[in-house]
Amino acid sequence: MKRLICAVTFLFYAVAGAQAKVYQSIEELPTTTQPFDFIVAGGGTAGSVIASRLSENRRFNVLLVEAGPDNAGVIELIIPAWGPRRDNAQYDWPYISTPQPGLNGRTLAVPRGHVLGGSSSINGMVYTRGSADDFDNWGRVTGDPGWSWKALWPYIKRHEQWVQPAGGRDPSGQFDSSVHGYKGKVSVSLPWNGPTDHDNRTARNAELQKEFPVILDPNAGKPIGITWMQSTIGNGERSSAATAYLGSDVRERPNLTILLNTYITRLLPVKASSRSLDIRSIEIAPRRGGSTRILSAAKEIILSGGVIGTPQVLLNSGIGNKTELEALGIPPLLNLPDVGQGLIDHVATNVAWTVIPPNTTTIDETAALAMWQQNRTGPLTERFTHQILWSRFQPDSSIFKEFKDPSTGPTSPHIEMPLGSGPGGSFCLLTPHSRGSVKLRSKNPFDNPLIDLGLLSHPFDMAALKEGIRILKRFYSSAAWDGYITGFRGPDPDNLSDEEFEKIIRDSAFTFLHPVGTASMSSKNSKRGVVNHELKLKGATGIRIVDASVFPYVLTAHTQAAVYILAERAADLIRDAW
Repeated sequence: MKRLICAVTFLFYAVAGAQAKVYQSIEELPTTTQPFDFIVAGGGTAGSVIASRLSENRRFNVLLVEAGPDNAGVIELIIPAWGPRRDNAQYDWPYISTPQPGLNGRTLAVPRGHVLGGSSSINGMVYTRGSADDFDNWGRVTGDPGWSWKALWPYIKRHEQWVQPAGGRDPSGQFDSSVHGYKGKVSVSLPWNGPTDHDNRTARNAELQKEFPVILDPNAGKPIGITWMQSTIGNGERSSAATAYLGSDVRERPNLTILLNTYITRLLPVKASSRSLDIRSIEIAPRRGGSTRILSAAKEIILSGGVIGTPQVLLNSGIGNKTELEALGIPPLLNLPDVGQGLIDHVATNVAWTVIPPNTTTIDETAALAMWQQNRTGPLTERFTHQILWSRFQPDSSIFKEFKDPSTGPTSPHIEMPLGSGPGGSFCLLTPHSRGSVKLRSKNPFDNPLIDLGLLSHPFDMAALKEGIRILKRFYSSAAWDGYITGFRGPDPDNLSDEEFEKIIRDSAFTFLHPVGTASMSSKNSKRGVVNHELKLKGATGIRIVDASVFPYVLTAHTQAAVYILAERAADLIRDAW
């Protein structure tokens, strides 16, 4: 079907008598602008939150710079099921990983949102916060209890707006109303229909196998069990950081300027001293290359380039490993060896069973589109499945005789498997030991960086995938699946040799697209890490980093919810400082 683009009209407003509302390119930005108090470098998930929250204070003049185009009116970014139909050349960064030794030399696509709202505008919309232990450990790692689960609870509630499923069905018994926010920005809801035959069988299975209980809500801090899938969908439409935080009312603020289709090439210091750098300027350029400009902030730069973009901008600015920068011909500005290091992602693989298909009624594409156009209901209002299995290895598992448990505590699951209309599909390891990196390919800021996901580079991860498959085999072994499941197709670690099993996994494993950690948080006095507990760049003033790159490790969840939580607290840290 020919791509549909909704008509959008932009109203341009004056800022301090000179600045327009939304500029589509660097050429449109006046050369004489009023000074900005804050420049948000990156209009992704976190950057959209920061720009919106800071501009709530009319005393603050805020500039948001985004490399990609506007999200508004793009139908593929509105209809939840149509995300895969988007124009990748327009709305994705064209990232490809380096050949992965752990995947037998294969490369993988690493899609990241190249559009206002960042990856929240193109992702699968799954909304899971992670475990309480995940966040409590953030508090320990950073030396700041403000990052703990209970301390973050106000920010969890503040960003969320829980809404009814598309079509308004009764979701009673499928979520816990006490753990959700109702006055926030990001719409979160349950699937439009259900329960299916598979959903009902999981409930029966829970009665037969205590290892797999049905949990009322995955976002209460203890997700282990079977939960209903929650997604950032409201009224049958994607709810992204751009739609939630940068809607028409926010764009009308006279103290917020949005600059699109503009790359951030470098950070520049105002002055240097023997103790620290004062970084309050950015160098920008057209997305296709061309003449650069320098813009400065009176108060702070907030770098929100994402897990790939943030380390790339830092390294291009001379902030990173001094030796590696000099080898590329980049003058070192600040020696921070951990910039770009510590990338961690969820590794996934596929498993399959043979089944007797149940009798189901399907809705063809034409009818589905008509349902969505008429009243925002139907199968186009969801992207994935109805339920998720979260499971944790038993404390006496043989895997822990050889490896240390990488999880943050007993509330953290080790594996996740979305449960669909039938058994099988992808499952992922939530607690990998493997680490990768982001490095520069050259000193040209327009060259894509070298992205090493590091998948399956640590032996624990392969052993954990074996244990995960054994868990899934147990899950589908009870009488609840009689008359439905007829056999396990594999890969089966109990019927294959280690060599056979590992070859299958390395030839087929992939990323669950949750990379984090390339500019990680650490405690104020730690010599490791890139930012401190207040997200300030170590060894510098005038700049903070707010995006998933600061996560010290990947949470046992899809990452967008945690980014919203991070950004909401970051906005308060910044506002409190000024």
